[in-house]
Amino acid sequence: MRRVAVLVAGLMLAVTACSSGQQAAQDRQGQAGFVSGNGNVSTFAPADRKAAPELTGETLDGKTWTLSEQTGKVVVLNVWGSWCPPCRKEAPELVAAAKELGSSVQFIGLNTRDLDPAPARRFVQEFGVTFPSIYDPDGKALLRFRGQISPKAIPTTLVIDKDGKVAGRVVGEVTKQTLLGMVADAR
Repeated sequence: MRRVAVLVAGLMLAVTACSSGQQAAQDRQGQAGFVSGNGNVSTFAPADRKAAPELTGETLDGKTWTLSEQTGKVVVLNVWGSWCPPCRKEAPELVAAAKELGSSVQFIGLNTRDLDPAPARRFVQEFGVTFPSIYDPDGKALLRFRGQISPKAIPTTLVIDKDGKVAGRVVGEVTKQTLLGMVADAR
């Protein structure tokens, strides 16, 4: 019975947490650095960038991934869930951007609120996602980004510069063209 209650609570949280970015945009009115565009884009000048928190975790394929090991590379961090329709819509855009940018940029997913890794693995397979994703069913890794990512704004994508600082953020769906521009600005 408790397992059913936890599952129902998790599903309700997932449904209410999946954001198209519209509410997040309304919540951020007047915020410096906010630019209306493909998915509510915020970019930060080098002097205004804040360090990304330490992120480490086990990926869906059972390997350990650590952000601090990526120093010297631009990192694209995409927070997603297999249950989230905007995440499904943006997945081909992320895959295309990762393919075009190649190994010069490290893409990493942060899968959240999938209580079982099987749906997340199906998502990765269905969309041909070639980059790893940290499995974060309880959102503990996501909470490290408090102030940089709203736990309710799924999907969200961060571009982290070579020094480990957040150079830009997209709340809501991201496009390939938006990512290419943000990565160019982060270099």
